[in-house]
Amino acid sequence: MDTSMYNMEKQHKLGKLHALERICHIVDEDSFREIGSSVSNLEDAFNIKKGQFPYDGVITGYGTINGQKVFIYSEDFTVIGGTLGKMHGLKIANTIKMAIESRCPIIGINDSGGARIQEGVNALSGYGEIFYYNTMASGYIPQISIIAGNCAGGAVYSPGITDFIFVIDDISQMFVTGPKVIKSVTNEDITADALGGANVHAATSGVAHFHMKDEKECFREVRRLIDIIPPCYNENHIHVPKNTSLPHYQDNVEFVEELSHVIPEKDTQSYDIHKVIDGIIDSGTFIEVQKEFAKSVVVGFGRLNGIVVGIIANQPNYMAGVLDCDSSDKAARQIRYCDAYNIPIITLTDVPGFLPGKDQEYKGIIRHGAKLLYAYSEATTIKLNVILRKAYGGAYIAMSSKHLRSDYVYAWPTAEIAVMGAEGAADILYGKQMKNMSPAEKKAFRDNKIAEYNQKFMNPGIAAMHGYVDEIIKPEATRARLYSDILMLADKKPITGICKKHGNIPL
Repeated sequence: MDTSMYNMEKQHKLGKLHALERICHIVDEDSFREIGSSVSNLEDAFNIKKGQFPYDGVITGYGTINGQKVFIYSEDFTVIGGTLGKMHGLKIANTIKMAIESRCPIIGINDSGGARIQEGVNALSGYGEIFYYNTMASGYIPQISIIAGNCAGGAVYSPGITDFIFVIDDISQMFVTGPKVIKSVTNEDITADALGGANVHAATSGVAHFHMKDEKECFREVRRLIDIIPPCYNENHIHVPKNTSLPHYQDNVEFVEELSHVIPEKDTQSYDIHKVIDGIIDSGTFIEVQKEFAKSVVVGFGRLNGIVVGIIANQPNYMAGVLDCDSSDKAARQIRYCDAYNIPIITLTDVPGFLPGKDQEYKGIIRHGAKLLYAYSEATTIKLNVILRKAYGGAYIAMSSKHLRSDYVYAWPTAEIAVMGAEGAADILYGKQMKNMSPAEKKAFRDNKIAEYNQKFMNPGIAAMHGYVDEIIKPEATRARLYSDILMLADKKPITGICKKHGNIPL
């Protein structure tokens, strides 16, 4: 490829790779083929001449990642600041369109000063075309956005529609209105990094899904993600590695003895849910999504004996695994992504409830929690749930319960399924009786009622007796059981529901 037209050195002085170098780091060596290299700007305005900007500041084409074909575009900040004009926008929109037609992932590298002011509404029309094709591609092909520089104003909404956003330390900046506008409107002083840097979107806003320390690490992780997720929607088919046939459901999968030692003896003790995830999926395959955001829930992708699965798990190590507004959104989005591509969902439940408090109510926990209920209910992919320990109240229902049509719900012997914990239940049920007791009498009476409540309601056998739990299984058998279930349900056909255009998810 002739690289003479590309100003590499200008970008290197900014501490960044050039647009073309970025592409070459992502796709397989010598696999990139450029499309639209002769396209240039068409407008004469404000000292800009027609044809002045080569390839109109964005490089587009296709290549492969470990043999998987992908389409890719990369904005070039060295060409009029990577600003988006009409042809720049149409090139990106056409690249997404070709990815849809070719049924393969699309990767976008964003490094732009925003809309090209000199082109006026024509620049805005370019954004509109991109947003339209982003929406058309959603749920049909994976869309990955890399924020490798500036991404401001209307430009942020294309990544916002896509499936996965990667941000990079000291490079990524995303915001609808920049520091100067904020200063003029609110008189607030804030730096671009504090407003929309990588840390902000990875940990606070939840806009970003992956947070990388540098560009090369980012590109390696993009390749790893492409390796594991399905390349396109494939009706009623689960995703297995290339050149691998689906095994027989009776194939043996090893028991994992370590899983029997994860749950602490005291139900008030925390533990790291990653120990359970690592004991279920294939070693080294887990890719965690939104690791720094809403940490009371862990979501991601892995392989179970080669089969791609989605993971949604409460994290007892953070806020006891409670569900709040952000963790509900995070889990619901993962459910809908997995369902769109028929990725089996494995839910690992250890949840004490929804987070109480004025702040959560004001933030709309009713609406956000409803998204989780809606997402699980709507999903028709394979849904498997393992209740590890606590499953209380509405959060028990929300975490892929049988009532939301999970295919199989299992419980470990340590599972506690009830409206609430025994201590709280005893206080509510017998509070009036204990009111006039002496401290010693009250303690003895309360301890007795807690033990009684535990015996009657807190063991998994009660839920199993009513059919809300399919089996009580040993922890060490979990991996093998889930694997055989996925194979058995591989040809699962969704039950036809009510005839309608679509439901109205509580956004």
